[in-house]
Amino acid sequence: MNTLEQLQSGQLAGARRVQLACGLTEFPREVFALADTLEILDLSGNALSSLPEDLPRLSKLRIIFCSDNRFTTLPEVLGRCSQLTMVGFKANQIRTVPGESLPPLLRWLILTDNQIEELPAELGRCSQLQKLMLAGNRLQALPPELAACSRLELLRIAANNLGELPSWLFSLPRLSWLAYGGNPFCQVEEAAAMTDTPIQGIAWKQLCLQQRLGEGASGVIHQAEYRFDDGAQPVAVKLFKGAVTSDGLPHSEMAACIRAGDHPNLIPVLGKVADHPESVCGLVMSLIDTEFRNLAGPPSLDSCTRDIYGPEQRFPLASALSIAQRIASVARHLHQRGIMHGDLYAHNILHCGQGRALLGDFGAASFFSPADAAHALGLQRLEVRAFGCLLEELLAHSEVPSDGGETLAVLHGLKTACLHEQPENRPLFADIESTLAALAVSSSAAGA
Repeated sequence: MNTLEQLQSGQLAGARRVQLACGLTEFPREVFALADTLEILDLSGNALSSLPEDLPRLSKLRIIFCSDNRFTTLPEVLGRCSQLTMVGFKANQIRTVPGESLPPLLRWLILTDNQIEELPAELGRCSQLQKLMLAGNRLQALPPELAACSRLELLRIAANNLGELPSWLFSLPRLSWLAYGGNPFCQVEEAAAMTDTPIQGIAWKQLCLQQRLGEGASGVIHQAEYRFDDGAQPVAVKLFKGAVTSDGLPHSEMAACIRAGDHPNLIPVLGKVADHPESVCGLVMSLIDTEFRNLAGPPSLDSCTRDIYGPEQRFPLASALSIAQRIASVARHLHQRGIMHGDLYAHNILHCGQGRALLGDFGAASFFSPADAAHALGLQRLEVRAFGCLLEELLAHSEVPSDGGETLAVLHGLKTACLHEQPENRPLFADIESTLAALAVSSSAAGA
């Protein structure tokens, strides 16, 4: 974090990144002194409602964040910033998105938690667009022109007023991560998930919260002791926040966790919190062994949609195969239950280093009806592409033994099939799981 005094005194000369959150009501003109170097400008957490018309003077500006301000319109001047690739205006009061506000090189647009009812047709001209985050608005439809965005990989449209999921989404060649929960068209499935899936209530007074284990956009996870009549056990308790997240609504996440049921590659849900004094929703889950850790880090500003691995991170090929097999198995299980995970990423997978893996974070999960074959198959093949990205990353970081050539060839072939740009040509998870299981058996036999 920088200060206005540093900017005004010239201490930030030559800076490539500036972050100011100091109650600004007007754009600080001193920023233009950094025009030759400034690439990332973060003015989130102020009281701004406009940007200057000469903003394009910042000729190297690639990324701008203006979240948590007072904008009601996405500024048109952004569209004249020739190098701008990422625009973040989360949690303003934006109602209008002019077509002129979209930069020509736009890759990543964040308009989460605003009041947008309609998007401009010009969005379809953003040929570089990879990531579009629109959760928590008032959209009643998506512009059909968006179908021209062939590079779009991640789309967040949860918690809007959408009456249907447009079928052209299933034809987008690279769409891999989709979240649409909390819209009118999927309310029936969400309600059924909460009412048709039996789960015990665990009284708040039976839970003794201990240290915090982590915090995400949707809630806070604590280690806790679950006390009952004849003993106690350590557990994890996730208490959900009420606000919309970048992926959707905490209620949708909770419903998906409950509906998912039991699977060896899911974190077991023991029950839901009952009688919280502030009516906070929560889940009680098994406490995971500390040997488990995240498979990768989340995408960076530069990688946009792809996870970040450590420079020296490597997996034995057998471990990579085991992880892939387990994640394919749990994805098939979820799809059979009418759940799309929506965020099938390495950073949402816990692993122990020996091939065991757990899929977590259902914040982007959405429901579908398996009886609606066209939509069900389209959604499943969309998530298969996300699995293809995961498999590609595992292979890129695998150590291949001298006798692993055949296994490697099969995995590369499967990866290529999962990433096919004609979605109807991708396999489903039942076939993927069968292929990986057979490969594991043959690899084990070869190594015996």
